[in-house]
Amino acid sequence: MGDLEIRPAIAADLPAIVGMLADDPLGATRESPDDLTPYVTAFERLAVDPNQHLVVAEREGRVVGTLQLTIVPGLSRKGATRSIIEGVRVHADERGSGLGTQFIEWAIAESRRQNCQLVQLTSDVTRTDARRFYERLGFQASHVGFKLPL
Repeated sequence: MGDLEIRPAIAADLPAIVGMLADDPLGATRESPDDLTPYVTAFERLAVDPNQHLVVAEREGRVVGTLQLTIVPGLSRKGATRSIIEGVRVHADERGSGLGTQFIEWAIAESRRQNCQLVQLTSDVTRTDARRFYERLGFQASHVGFKLPL
């Protein structure tokens, strides 16, 4: 495998990013790679927010992974800053290559660099492989998450 570069996403990466978001049973029901309009709008909002880090993993000129890291200042835990890892995707032909581990290690290192005291993420309960993956990297399923569609 060629060298891997983790870099900020650019607008030209959106087709590849959305393709990866849609390439699984859950994403297939909620993503629309045929119409990038809402993704362009969201990308523009992310690009101007210094607490949002949408990144891609690129290998040999091809986007093979993506994740979003959000930095959240807070009052709890004595004013701790935390980070949230969201939207982690690895291209189907890269799964099992170690890319996911490199990606999460990058997010943890960046969280430390941003002076975060806690890294958190959620994973759908149906993603049993993802849960094992995150636990292997030291994450603990310590809370019950709740969501309310609006």
